[in-house]
Amino acid sequence: MNSQATPYLTFNGQAKEALQYYKDVFEGEISSIQTFGEADFPTPAEADDLVMHARFMKGEFILMFSDAFLNQPVTTGNNISLALELDSEEEIQKIYSRLSEKGTVLMELQDTFWGAKFAKIKDCFDVIWDLNYTIPTSK
Repeated sequence: MNSQATPYLTFNGQAKEALQYYKDVFEGEISSIQTFGEADFPTPAEADDLVMHARFMKGEFILMFSDAFLNQPVTTGNNISLALELDSEEEIQKIYSRLSEKGTVLMELQDTFWGAKFAKIKDCFDVIWDLNYTIPTSK
């Protein structure tokens, strides 16, 4: 398979807030957003402002978002994390600082035995992020 999996995050009515949060953290853009009310099918009025589908992009990094439909609540857990390979020490430090500001640090940013700087953080929406920056080796 030559394609990259795109994480799809589902929220209990917080998708718009999460989109803005990740836009601020990763300095990307919200490339599309559609609410249930804008969709071309009958939707209960209380779901009109919920996000049916949204897309966030930063270069080739893509996240998709949705709010759960009424009576289908999301149960969060620790069964998924999103791994990011970052391009510099400055970038990993910036993302780490931003996520840990409102999140819970599960593993402090540190040098690892595999030749990288690594951290694990659960953000304020209970999404777990594995941040990795592979330190260049001298040849």
